[in-house]
Amino acid sequence: MSHHRITPNVDDSSDQLAAALAALRTELELPGEYPAEAVKEARTAVDHHTLPERDLRDIPFVTIDPATSTDLDQALFIDRTGDGYKVLYAIADVPSFVAPGGALDAETRQRGQTFYAPDGRIPLHPEVISENAGSLLAGQDCSAFVWEFDLDAAADVVTVTVARGTVRSREKLSYKGAQQQIDDDTASPVLRLLKEVGLKRVELERLRGGASLNMPEQEIVQATDGGGYRIAAAPSLPVEDWNAQISLMTGMSAAQLMLNGKVGILRTMPAPDERSLLHFKRQTKALGKPWDGQVSYGEYLRTLDASDPKQLAILHSAGTLFRGAGYTPFDGEVPANVIQSAIGAPYAHTTAPLRRLIDRFVLVICEALSNGHDIPGWARDALPSLPEIMAASDQLAGRLERMALDTVEAALVANHLGQEFDAVVISGSKPSNGNGNGKGNGNGNGNGPSGTVQIPEPAVTARCDGEMEPGTVVRVRLIKADIAGREIRFELVR
Repeated sequence: MSHHRITPNVDDSSDQLAAALAALRTELELPGEYPAEAVKEARTAVDHHTLPERDLRDIPFVTIDPATSTDLDQALFIDRTGDGYKVLYAIADVPSFVAPGGALDAETRQRGQTFYAPDGRIPLHPEVISENAGSLLAGQDCSAFVWEFDLDAAADVVTVTVARGTVRSREKLSYKGAQQQIDDDTASPVLRLLKEVGLKRVELERLRGGASLNMPEQEIVQATDGGGYRIAAAPSLPVEDWNAQISLMTGMSAAQLMLNGKVGILRTMPAPDERSLLHFKRQTKALGKPWDGQVSYGEYLRTLDASDPKQLAILHSAGTLFRGAGYTPFDGEVPANVIQSAIGAPYAHTTAPLRRLIDRFVLVICEALSNGHDIPGWARDALPSLPEIMAASDQLAGRLERMALDTVEAALVANHLGQEFDAVVISGSKPSNGNGNGKGNGNGNGNGPSGTVQIPEPAVTARCDGEMEPGTVVRVRLIKADIAGREIRFELVR
């Protein structure tokens, strides 16, 4: 993974950045310190926690996560069975630490999820659970919901069950380390099979019309030398996609369990409407890589190369097709619309209970349905309230991510006013009439055409004044970098 970095060279920028990031917590009213009563309850739960009788500690599970992660939700084991596969996927048993109706339960419902700010994580659960007793750390005996899949030769699911068990992960792998082992041909059998199964699951996704928007991700990370922050931007590694396919398979299986049982909550998203698809087709044609609609838009998106300026612009434009995601609870009657269109199947959040509230309820419901048990009343009763909680939490997390990225980007370029950069035009507009007025101008006053450009180092995306054509490479000059206002603006160099 390549990291793009410009380090502010005066203390003022660093001080302004620290102040601006601290202000985000107040402005967005992010959760503060965990309430003492809830922390006390969490510690008591850990002290009195008992492990499930079902002992799976002889299975050599491994975890694969970002290198610095300590809140480990999932552990994986794969074995070959004839011409098919056996997959065991252990998910952290968060429900066993959270007493329904208590202070901890109430606080997690207030938070909804873990929030990731550049200057520190705001956890959904106290660290005594999320990064210690509840985390699937290597060498630690842990309670987990263990999903057991039998897959056929094409890696399609034949049977699935889920039940609690005691597990012990053997090793904490990073994405980079796991990918290196696979590339060097030194990988363990589990990693080799993860690649094999992952590639087959990607093909199944293609066949069912699923779509992945493989945008190069921008992530704010702290510099290891203590020099502030940097923007890490790079395509995801193949092993991340293969690992994600196991999580998607689990979420799809959870959805099917709940649909069969006629109770649960799905993550749904409507298919793109005809207007959005038509607009996207026009843009692909204008950018020289037309999509004719003969293949699914998901299959078309897989052919795009983000390193090509025109195709990067198409990927940004494709974001308009991924809208309207929500949560659909049901009890007693299956809803009319059950599909998550980007996945191409019914789907439910179930694999990240340490970091996302809704997964705790889905896990308990699925375990009960899989084993013919009564669903706990607290889980069933919560279903109608979860969509509103998660929607508000998702919206807050999205605002935090956007505003934090804008703030750090402004700091990274603050000392480069007047400097020129090469940039890719992500979107552009032309004057709408003879008086020079245009849409989407960078200064907000409606005068003149403008667009959005991305410079490669640091990987900053911002408004740019001038008439531009999407997918072209242009020369731009930095004319504004306001850290407190979270605003960057370029102008096109004539």
